[in-house]
Amino acid sequence: MNFTVAFTTFENKQASVSVPTGTLLSDAAGLAGIEISQPCGGQGRCGRCAVQVTSGDVRQRSTLRLSDEALSQGFTLACQSVIEADVSVFIPEQEKIERKLTSDRVAAEVSVPTSYEFNYSQTIRRYNVRLNEPSMDDQTDDWSRLQTALRQQHKLEQVTCSLGLLRRLGEALRKGDWQVNVIANKDEQSTEIIDVRPSICDDDDPIYAAAIDIGTTTVSLWLVDLTTGKVKAQVAEYNGQIARGEDVISRIIYSGKGNGSQELQSKVITTINSLCETACKRVKAQPADVIKATIAGNSTMIHLLLGIPAASIRLSPFITAVNHLPMTNARDLGLNFCADALVDCLPGVASYVGADITAGVLSSGVDTADEVTLFIDVGTNGEIVLGNQDWLVTCACSAGPAFEGAGVLHGMRATNGAIEEVWINGQNYEPNVRIIGNSKARGICGSGLISLIAEMLLTGLLDKAGNVNTNLPTPRVRQGEHGAEYVITWAADSESGQDIVITRVDVDNLLRAKAAIYAGFNVLAEQVGMTMGDIQQMFIGGSFGKYINVEKAVQIGLLPDMPWEKFSFLGNTSIKGAYYTLLEHSERERIEEIASRMTYIELSADNSFYDAFTSALFLPHTDAEKFPSVMEAIISKQPAH
Repeated sequence: MNFTVAFTTFENKQASVSVPTGTLLSDAAGLAGIEISQPCGGQGRCGRCAVQVTSGDVRQRSTLRLSDEALSQGFTLACQSVIEADVSVFIPEQEKIERKLTSDRVAAEVSVPTSYEFNYSQTIRRYNVRLNEPSMDDQTDDWSRLQTALRQQHKLEQVTCSLGLLRRLGEALRKGDWQVNVIANKDEQSTEIIDVRPSICDDDDPIYAAAIDIGTTTVSLWLVDLTTGKVKAQVAEYNGQIARGEDVISRIIYSGKGNGSQELQSKVITTINSLCETACKRVKAQPADVIKATIAGNSTMIHLLLGIPAASIRLSPFITAVNHLPMTNARDLGLNFCADALVDCLPGVASYVGADITAGVLSSGVDTADEVTLFIDVGTNGEIVLGNQDWLVTCACSAGPAFEGAGVLHGMRATNGAIEEVWINGQNYEPNVRIIGNSKARGICGSGLISLIAEMLLTGLLDKAGNVNTNLPTPRVRQGEHGAEYVITWAADSESGQDIVITRVDVDNLLRAKAAIYAGFNVLAEQVGMTMGDIQQMFIGGSFGKYINVEKAVQIGLLPDMPWEKFSFLGNTSIKGAYYTLLEHSERERIEEIASRMTYIELSADNSFYDAFTSALFLPHTDAEKFPSVMEAIISKQPAH
């Protein structure tokens, strides 16, 4: 039996669809062309797909994160509501990401490696070719005619091309009046033609390629001119897959539902195509001019991009389908580059240490360093590499989404209205906050949470175990529905008209997240017979070092207490690695070697991890001697009694 579902959005857009009984409300919305975000991948955990049933009823599988008041008003979770009758549904405005992303308009110029020389560093070649025009006396076919010209004019043997190129070859030859520019990929054995362009080119005409980093949150693309090695445009956008899961586990789960895998693949391909179009417009080029791309990303992102089942990544014993991927082309993936453009997905190491980390190791130089180096890239997962030119060990630890505002009562993503920085007066315990967008506060994001926890520790609002001190002379400390809490923003100053607080439960979630990361550092060091004191330098990649106050991260025990000169904040090391491997075939060989050299430690199988994790479940740590600078800061900030 089919039922009608009528949708109305907050923008007054209306749509209806007929679906069979048992259809999820979220799926019905998709069939009606209505987008409903499911940041937890449709597991019913985040509560952010709440919609209001205005007439009719649905069967609710779960009401998690919906208050009694919301339920009484007809709100339900779209991903957990089953259609069993005709219903009308109102879809309220959904949370949007509003933090501006880096583009080439503000990004620093990228230095071309001094060793780069197009004719020696590249496997990409281009050849101006002049062909004899066919006649009644010379009826050689187009493909043979081109092969003969390449052999005679450029000494090329074993020339190959795709069926797709053969389909457009005749038009290119005739449009160019039998003078063409051939773009090819040449190795020791053969030459594969990528494109035939109907004109003769100059040596300084650009040949465009792309370096791409597919992050769980953000996709970045650098448009590169291979003739000079210069980055001509940098663009970034939020990964379209976010609507179906904010973390890799949620996306893996979603990919296993119905056509979820195809949907997630389509969303990231759409994101890349949009970025390429934007970048090409800035240099007055076309996406079809892009003839090669190197892609870095974590193992899940690469699997989802290629449509490879990712279920085994999250299931014991946590094995990927593939770590070293074969070259593919733009046509097969639906990328709007040149149809035969080479698409090179860089190698990973394990389920949770992917090509983003091997690319980061390459671009940061950890694999060639004399000093013992700790390299980290922290997001929902914390990927860690320890080593130098002689050895490399790596692991990944699940920090969970707490640093991104999830699992926290008033947590939110880094969007408009999010508190991103907090300072607390040690005398009267009053906070000052910085809010994204300079609007009224809606909640607090990851960087704000780290800042807040550090300030509460330094001022005595939190003890070492994370307990809120309710004996202090301030109305901001009180007993709430979830236990002791601290009021960050009073209701009169918040957008919702409700107090924004942090609870003991929130603190516990953050302590577990930071403990997992710090324990990962310690276990890796112990595996090679070292302590944290033996680390000579620390590299931080990704947006972690860009948006988070590292001093505060040290104060809560997320990062080790080291002299400031030992920290280096490197930005997006993943896309830098993709850029270097795009330019130099020797760097492409080097990243293969890096992936093969890295010894992966599975923390879930290491008994010492639990002990290290338990010790790190305190502020800043059970062993205060590991954090001398934090102890000094606590003494200096708390009022004398």
